[in-house]
Amino acid sequence: QVQLVESGGRLVQAGGSLRLSCAASRRTYTMGWFRQAPGKEREFVAAISWSGGNTYYADSVKGRFTISRDNAENTLYLQMNSLKPEDTAVYYCAGNIRYSYNYAGRSEADFGSWGQGTQVTVSS
Repeated sequence: QVQLVESGGRLVQAGGSLRLSCAASRRTYTMGWFRQAPGKEREFVAAISWSGGNTYYADSVKGRFTISRDNAENTLYLQMNSLKPEDTAVYYCAGNIRYSYNYAGRSEADFGSWGQGTQVTVSS
């Protein structure tokens, strides 16, 4: 398994930006971000392959969020721009240590390890 620690969540005004980070304790191949709003199911946000060549986004964040990674630092990022109140949620980092070069998972079943989450609150 791998330890994943998210950071960067905070209160921000609508229209603002935030960058979330996720530090992994070891090499992690496909990685992604999910979020869970109060009273709702956890949902997929974005994912990236080890190569960085494949990325996927939920329709609700496409064009506003960018996922990226630094493999030398075992760190995953999520740049969030033009934030909306409906982006308010706990954001979770997810990863899989099973080797895959170009695969980017999009369902929870693709990921074996999860972080504790970081709270993002967008005020209107």
